Amino acid sequence: MGENGMYRILACDDERDIVSALRIYLTAEGYEVLEAYNGSEMLRLAATQEVHLILLDVMMPGMDGLSAMAELRRTSNVPVILLTAKSEDTDKVLGLNLGADDYVTKPFRPLEVVARVKAQLRRYKKYSPGIITEKVPSELSYNKLCLNVQTHECLLDGEPVSLTPTEFSILQVLLESAGNVVSIEKLFHAVWKDEYYSKNSSTITVHIRHLREKLKDTSDTPQYIKTIWGVGYKI
Repeated sequence: MGENGMYRILACDDERDIVSALRIYLTAEGYEVLEAYNGSEMLRLAATQEVHLILLDVMMPGMDGLSAMAELRRTSNVPVILLTAKSEDTDKVLGLNLGADDYVTKPFRPLEVVARVKAQLRRYKKYSPGIITEKVPSELSYNKLCLNVQTHECLLDGEPVSLTPTEFSILQVLLESAGNVVSIEKLFHAVWKDEYYSKNSSTITVHIRHLREKLKDTSDTPQYIKTIWGVGYKI
């Protein structure tokens, strides 16, 4: 078994040829792959199996990907990469709003999907309790906000805040540079780190909005994550 064999990926698409192609490429990289063909089946497998990442098609009969995404996020922060039609920008934004970590547009190159999967799982491995791979400060804090990098815990005024790996990664980058502006380009490089990732600022914008909502920091003058127009963000 390869170095990626510890990870189990759930591929969900109503087009069986796509699921089969994903399975071929991902198993070649050493991942274990579970297969689902609708949203309901994905939710059942996610609830009964240990899954480290989900590839989720948006347009499916029965329970579609967006409905399944919303239901999944009620109980799980497992990384999710959406598979969307190229023309459906609204699906991408809505999916990110519902808690997806990333998206790939169809038709996609299998190697692009593999790169996105690796990028997400690097964060999962880096921030999951018990899988510490590098020396990092154990805690980052600002005002009433505290981030424990080793246990992947976020506390606001002593109360836990549930974050996805992508949200956690963005917040860590901002806290590590507290007092300084972090450009959108630097955020992309620090969080995604993959050559296929297109610089779409709306992706960052949606994740920042999620973070502000979870930190109860949605006023016109945010206490934590501040927008520096035309440049980036700062804490």
